[in-house]
Amino acid sequence: MIPLLIVDAFTDRAFAGNPASVCFLERWPADAWLAKLAAEMNHSETAYLVPKGGDFELRWFTPAVEVDLCGHATLASAAALYHTGRVMSTQPIVFHTHSGPLTAAPHGDQIELDFPVTPAEPAAAPEGLLAALGVAPANVGRSKFDYLVEVAGEDVVRGMTPDFRALLEVECRGVIVTARSSDPAFDFVSRFFAPRAGIDEDPVTGSAHCTLAAYWHERLGKSELRAFQASARGGIVGVRLAGDRVQLSGRATIVLEGTLTKPAAP
Repeated sequence: MIPLLIVDAFTDRAFAGNPASVCFLERWPADAWLAKLAAEMNHSETAYLVPKGGDFELRWFTPAVEVDLCGHATLASAAALYHTGRVMSTQPIVFHTHSGPLTAAPHGDQIELDFPVTPAEPAAAPEGLLAALGVAPANVGRSKFDYLVEVAGEDVVRGMTPDFRALLEVECRGVIVTARSSDPAFDFVSRFFAPRAGIDEDPVTGSAHCTLAAYWHERLGKSELRAFQASARGGIVGVRLAGDRVQLSGRATIVLEGTLTKPAAP
């Protein structure tokens, strides 16, 4: 029997934030099995954990591909480890990933993740990007993973209806669209679109905030920021920039806890 949880990340209530499946394994099965389970769960990410000494190896799969960095499924993984008692709720956790060691630790009533900054350099918009988004840009940048497009205001971010079929033609993991927040409770808002990764719109994207942290720090002169991802589900991300690292903080809610009846294929 393989333990499996569904966790809503970057929210303090069920059916909001970004859902992730978290699967505990004793050893790594075939990649094809990992991909099939992720497609079966059909969340934007399924996280797989395998013990490594006192740490854990962690991999993330969308319904279509494996990815190198995912914030919300890392937060969900930490919450699942604390919830099930596999790690004491006062202890930090080290995850070994394709993006190097990542840590999660309790931070008041939240969990704080330590991630690498992935800054966006100024870039020309590739052919078809702006037409697919249906917006006029204030700035365009490109990180190692994604395009970033700043627009005139929060109302533009919230009102977008992208052409996802056209976005499939843009060669990148995803597209971040962002603006300053009109709500004084937040510094900036964003949305994230990744149809090439099998996710038309990701509800709350931790890894995108590794880019947004540096972008808004430069514009607002603040190292600590509060962000809202304005998807239909919505989610709140705390952002604290520290050199080439960024601390992302948020809450998580366990929605389902159960077991798989089918064994992992070797």
